[in-house]
Amino acid sequence: MALLKVKFDQKKRVKLAQGLWLMNWLSVLAGIILFSLGLFLKIELRKRSEVMNNSESHFVPNSLIGVGVLSCVFNSLAGKICYDALDPAKYAKWKPWLKPYLAVCVLFNILLFLVALCCFLLRGSLESTLAYGLKNGMKYYRDTDTPGRCFMKKTIDMLQIEFKCCGNNGFRDWFEIQWISNRYLDFSSKEVKDRIKSNVDGRYLVDGVPFSCCNPSSPRPCIQYQLTNNSAHYSYDHQTEELNLWLRGCRAALLNYYSSLMNSMGVVTLLVWLFEVSITAGLRYLHTALESVSNPEDPECESEGWLLEKSVPETWKAFLESFKKLGKSNQVEAEGADAGQAPEAG
Repeated sequence: MALLKVKFDQKKRVKLAQGLWLMNWLSVLAGIILFSLGLFLKIELRKRSEVMNNSESHFVPNSLIGVGVLSCVFNSLAGKICYDALDPAKYAKWKPWLKPYLAVCVLFNILLFLVALCCFLLRGSLESTLAYGLKNGMKYYRDTDTPGRCFMKKTIDMLQIEFKCCGNNGFRDWFEIQWISNRYLDFSSKEVKDRIKSNVDGRYLVDGVPFSCCNPSSPRPCIQYQLTNNSAHYSYDHQTEELNLWLRGCRAALLNYYSSLMNSMGVVTLLVWLFEVSITAGLRYLHTALESVSNPEDPECESEGWLLEKSVPETWKAFLESFKKLGKSNQVEAEGADAGQAPEAG
């Protein structure tokens, strides 16, 4: 028994074809939107590629760009099919290809749904990428004279100012690395010598942060050096006073920014997926309604359309049987090829 059977007359078939034609061209616009969102996300990721560890984070934008292009191609083709469906002579050339095309549309809908899920589920991968990339970026902050790294100081400073953050997990991350270049250290100074000698790796570590960590909204002038030394500043206690620095780490700030972008894009992709599913169902109804016309010479006669020719369990069983037959035929061909090679060897 056919699933969700609907009766169509000539007027309903024409309305269905016209409605699907309009929906397909709207879906082309949706494909352009998906392509634009993927391109925007890719540009945003490229802007901060210096603080990202690998290219895994580009999987989502590349997928959005890909499904956007496929959506434009498939739906423009479907629009042409729906337009030609109103003319029996033009529809005849599409008739042999419509069933394979519907199968491809189902596969595309599955792909679109998986891309939407990826927009929501790749937060963990992005977090590890940012953590390692920011750590390396902070380590190269002082290398303003090293070719290939001289831009890192500007990148980190602009990042901390734009996203109102400091360090990887927080401002104390700067205490663990030497972020001041040796070029600007006075090695004849006793303080510099003592700090370098007190460190096992011979690095100049200070309890200070770059200027870009300062919060301009604070009423007190920025304290960026000797942050843990209460006696170095008047009326200051670093354990109780609210510091005039950005307290949030840049990893959390960037992760929240990119996660909100990908979540919004995931919602848009899901809406496009629902729209595509409805178009595929409509195409299936149009296909079966035109196929079941009892008298092709009488355009006014009624016909029936359905989603599946049989029930869901029967359709699944038939699919498995055809899959098994395909496997057996391949096995027979392989055995026949082996048998043909045996006499030649003899």
